[in-house]
Amino acid sequence: MMGMQAVAHHAFSAEFDPNRPVLLRGPIVRVEWVNPHTWIHLEVTNDDGSKTTWMVEGGTPNTLLRRGLSRDTIIPGTNIVVDGYQSKDRSARANGRDITFEDGRKFFMGSSGTGAPYDQDQSRN
Repeated sequence: MMGMQAVAHHAFSAEFDPNRPVLLRGPIVRVEWVNPHTWIHLEVTNDDGSKTTWMVEGGTPNTLLRRGLSRDTIIPGTNIVVDGYQSKDRSARANGRDITFEDGRKFFMGSSGTGAPYDQDQSRN
């Protein structure tokens, strides 16, 4: 008998809340280029001055590469703004829809067809 590795994939609605939009600003502290989703770890300064590291889920590495994002563009220390949706468990985890760099470049970082609100309404900004 052989063992096989299984990679589970989920719909947006299983993990993230469309009624909890978040706008996160701060420097990237770590990036995970893994399947089935990339993860950007972002240090966000809270209203009281404390800091929280958020984990932001993006599309697959291949999806981001096709959109112009790579290991050379998403690097630790880079300040970004992420527009997304918080996890249902209210932890510091979000599904990232758009990523904006300080120079104004903006990229859609999700995967199509996940059921996220942005998939259904491309006019959201």
